[in-house]
Amino acid sequence: MNRRALLRPAVRSAIALTLAFATLLTQPGTASATVYAQIEGTGSTWSELIVQQWIADVDANGMKVVYTGGGSSKGRKDFSQNSTDFAISEIPYQGTDETGQADTSNGREFAYLPIVAGGTAFTYQLKIGNDLVRNLRLSGETIAKIFTNQITNWNDAAITADNNGRTFPSLPITPVVRSDGSGTTAQFTTWLDSEFPSIWRPFFGGSGLTSYYPKESGSRAIGQAGSDQVMNTISGFAGNGTIGYVEYSYPVNKDYPVVKVLNKSGYFVEPTQYNVAVALTKAKINQDKGSALYLTQILDGVYRNTDARAYPISSYSYMVIPTGADDPRMTTAKRQTIADFLYYSLCAGQTKAGPYGYSPLPLNLVQAGFEQIALLQQADSAVDLTDRDVRSCNNPTFDGKNLNKNQLAAIAPAPAACDKQGEGPCGTETGNNEPSTDGSGGGTTPDGGETGAGGASPAGGGAGSGAAGAGSGAPGGSAPPPVVDPATGAVVGGTSTGAATGDAIYANPTELAADRALDTRTFGWLAALLAVGLVVMPGFYAASLPRRRKPGTVR
Repeated sequence: MNRRALLRPAVRSAIALTLAFATLLTQPGTASATVYAQIEGTGSTWSELIVQQWIADVDANGMKVVYTGGGSSKGRKDFSQNSTDFAISEIPYQGTDETGQADTSNGREFAYLPIVAGGTAFTYQLKIGNDLVRNLRLSGETIAKIFTNQITNWNDAAITADNNGRTFPSLPITPVVRSDGSGTTAQFTTWLDSEFPSIWRPFFGGSGLTSYYPKESGSRAIGQAGSDQVMNTISGFAGNGTIGYVEYSYPVNKDYPVVKVLNKSGYFVEPTQYNVAVALTKAKINQDKGSALYLTQILDGVYRNTDARAYPISSYSYMVIPTGADDPRMTTAKRQTIADFLYYSLCAGQTKAGPYGYSPLPLNLVQAGFEQIALLQQADSAVDLTDRDVRSCNNPTFDGKNLNKNQLAAIAPAPAACDKQGEGPCGTETGNNEPSTDGSGGGTTPDGGETGAGGASPAGGGAGSGAAGAGSGAPGGSAPPPVVDPATGAVVGGTSTGAATGDAIYANPTELAADRALDTRTFGWLAALLAVGLVVMPGFYAASLPRRRKPGTVR
């Protein structure tokens, strides 16, 4: 017999069976009961940067999401024509758009779902010699006049006054606006119509918002399609003298300056995640479930928020999701993908909003989003929404023991004294996603109001009061306050589950749908099986070896 024969047939069979079973269990996709299918959407470029990050995050969990910008108007139109599975837009369907064309879902059942908050920023290129100005300040009235061709040169007296006497070169102003149907344009013009109607309406030729920015003949304004093209035009080689409007994330990712805008408290602020969070505490939300505008935003209170930290042009965008049971594009797998992608986006995904130049959604908008996701299960009972609850949602605006408080707004630092109208301007740069402050976060505002949890703002606005519509009260007893990461606002420790009442709700990480109980059980069995194999197989191996003959013996 061959002495090199290592295994007897029975042992070889046992090992082969073990390995085959282990291989079967480790095959991709067999460890989870969740079945996904690729989903596709179009729409907002205002939201696109963070949405693309979320798409990359969930790809490893088997969710395939394809998103293309093109503007909010395109997103709504594509959804209405059943050519996409979802859309993202800053404004709801208008019924009829500015050109007289229908702007409806064309009978397709849908729901609006809040997706991400942020500030509409004014980025610019203005040089003194060869040096880029990075600390420009403008009042809302000055901005309105620039974009309606009433202020046309950077040496204008109004710009000098906004900058406390600082003068700029004689250089023509070139506004860069969107040429396509844009939710960013709609947000900007909604603010113009609300706050400066006497300036905006004669230029527009009517009242209200528009998705298509009007251009006058002879104007220096340049039209560009998409936020990225607006940003590229302003930051380009020939961009000196330009100014345009984009979501704050674009200049942040380009490391390009933004205007500090004068708020109602008399401070010039930029749209950091903190200043947006404070501003949105005054947002009102349509809570009428029978209304066609359910969950859409009413921002008058945001524009006029008297907190010194509030950025006035703050808002949020919507995902438009299909809710009809007979939707022609939907399958159970697609609805499951939409549901789990949105759970990630509303919870763990929001922790990335701040670093990208957005602001995380507050609790009431997340809860409203969960209610809309539930409509997917109503349309198809096979959609699994197990363990999907706001109580297990890792969102940096949640306090940890008091869900009615906007934690991010509560820790927002006060603006620097040099940001006050008539002071400064500050020498600090803008567009770097860092708050301009005399302190290191929290503490007191310039007028002495505390900015900590539940503290009052300089003008009495409750920074810790939570978003509009949220109730009051702090369930959970006397657990110690959470430890918060000052860079992101995320709760990173310090919360306690030992509350006396047992009612405390904590912000725990949200897991994606691919990580469910079946995964744990399956891989638990696999680990046990392999452990047994490691213990038993050496014995089988040893037993299978041919015995050595003693010296002098004969076969």
